[in-house]
Amino acid sequence: MKGDEKMADVLVQLRVLPEEIDTDLEQLQEKIKEVLPEGVSIHKITEEDVAYGLKCLKVVVIMPDDLGGTDPVETAISSIQEVQRVEVEIVSRM
Repeated sequence: MKGDEKMADVLVQLRVLPEEIDTDLEQLQEKIKEVLPEGVSIHKITEEDVAYGLKCLKVVVIMPDDLGGTDPVETAISSIQEVQRVEVEIVSRM
């Protein structure tokens, strides 16, 4: 790779399941933005119904390819107390 070439960015869609049915999803969105590793940016966050009143967040981030996979992002979001589980749904190079 030449010195002036930039690594490709990667678009990642994550499904973030809250710990409790009454978790404040707007507050959770703010916490997610605060914990993301350097170089990772939010592209879009939407709420999605799961079942029986439970909602999850669909979080789409753009991250540099040289971050070494999605683990740093998953670990950061999983560290939030109100998060039960993080699932990677889509990974695509841009």
